[in-house]
Amino acid sequence: MNVIGQRIKKLRESKGITQEAMALQLDVTQSNYGRLEKDDRRLNVVKLLKIVRILDVSITYLFNDIMQGQDRPIENFSHANKEVYDILVESLRSEIQHLKEEISFLRIMVKS
Repeated sequence: MNVIGQRIKKLRESKGITQEAMALQLDVTQSNYGRLEKDDRRLNVVKLLKIVRILDVSITYLFNDIMQGQDRPIENFSHANKEVYDILVESLRSEIQHLKEEISFLRIMVKS
């Protein structure tokens, strides 16, 4: 279920921001941005951090429904914030490692 993408779309629309404007600020095409709203698996940490800055909301707000479950209040909001933070940090670390590996490969290719 695309809860995060739907929430991003509602926020964007409520603030009067077009898909084109969001795409421009995210440095992607409008169609790519539109797919992001329909399929939140396309989100990466960098895009997510830019989106929350553009929409002026917290990351926790976007993940709130997922963390609450079936209309249950979050028992420990600080703990929920930390969980989201940890997920984002791990995602960034993974992305950095991938980029390091890609740079190493490209260095080898350039030397050849």
